[in-house]
Amino acid sequence: MTTDWNLTTLLAALGGVVLVGLLAQGWWSARKAGPRRAEPLAPVGDRQEPSLGAGGAAPGQAPVTLDGAADGEPLPDLRTLDETVPAVARTRKASTRIDALIDAIATLAPDSPVSGEMALSHLPGSRRAGTKPFQIEGLNADSGEWELPHPGQRYGEFQAGLQMANRSGALNEIEYSEFVQKIQGFADGIGAMPEFPDMLDVVARARELDQFAASHDAQLAIVLRARGAAWTLGFVQQGALRHGFVPGAMPGRLVLPSAEEGAPPLLTLNFDAQAALADDPQASSLRELTLSLDVLQTPEALEPFATWQESARNLARDFEADICDDRNQVLNLHAFQSIGQELAELYKSLAARDLAAGSPVARRLFS
Repeated sequence: MTTDWNLTTLLAALGGVVLVGLLAQGWWSARKAGPRRAEPLAPVGDRQEPSLGAGGAAPGQAPVTLDGAADGEPLPDLRTLDETVPAVARTRKASTRIDALIDAIATLAPDSPVSGEMALSHLPGSRRAGTKPFQIEGLNADSGEWELPHPGQRYGEFQAGLQMANRSGALNEIEYSEFVQKIQGFADGIGAMPEFPDMLDVVARARELDQFAASHDAQLAIVLRARGAAWTLGFVQQGALRHGFVPGAMPGRLVLPSAEEGAPPLLTLNFDAQAALADDPQASSLRELTLSLDVLQTPEALEPFATWQESARNLARDFEADICDDRNQVLNLHAFQSIGQELAELYKSLAARDLAAGSPVARRLFS
């Protein structure tokens, strides 16, 4: 009887295993038939951002202090260290916001130093003339630096720089006239005499700059197209996150941040914005993604083209997608090599014009 009972138990167990196998096969078939979904994430502990304060020190590690200052002793007021340097000996530094390469510059000379409060109260409501931005800076009477006006400071000179070209086109006569009108109003408010460059000369320079920019602009994009099952939004977000992408400021966009603080993103991954706005990310269905590189926004030294290629291949592998151009033609290795050779020549031409890719002036021109 013991043998019969063991045999019965064994047959029941085998039946259970077969049933579980059938159920698992049915679940897997149903899953493959629908969009690919994100895998469940394992719970993680609360993350803490690093802190420079004493509370951010690791256990058993003393807080970092400046050399020469013992715990509890006040640090010297660094603002007083410059008082021993005569004002005439301080270096007058060039502006980092206004550049004669792409800006038409007007100068303003007030009769006497102007307070930051007065300058701010007379700034134009909008620092744009048509589609072209402009900046107004003051020469700090104490530091000798060009800066945006700040309260509590005094300025002996001012300058206004109007960008002559961007991706909207070249500066025209109407935009320049609007700039002159706004700067003249600012000059009247602070009691300054403005000097403007000749309009015809500025417009001619703007057209030449725009022609150069148009012939040297480069924005690369490839399409990742699903070979089989579509993807849910959650699947795309989870897969892109593994390769360093984070949500962008706009719906339907993921970005690969630059290592440079405050710089534009290195790459953007775009998809249908309607899917991004769906109430249930798992109910969305995506079949195409666009991976873009704005070449002029990143320095050549950071190798953005290589990063673009690598990201395309990694995402295509993980998403089981083809890499295609805008005509849905599958791209091969030779196509990437050809693009790389053209970019090498582009980088040389930009550097020869002092408009190296990723430089502040290039980022403004190609925006």
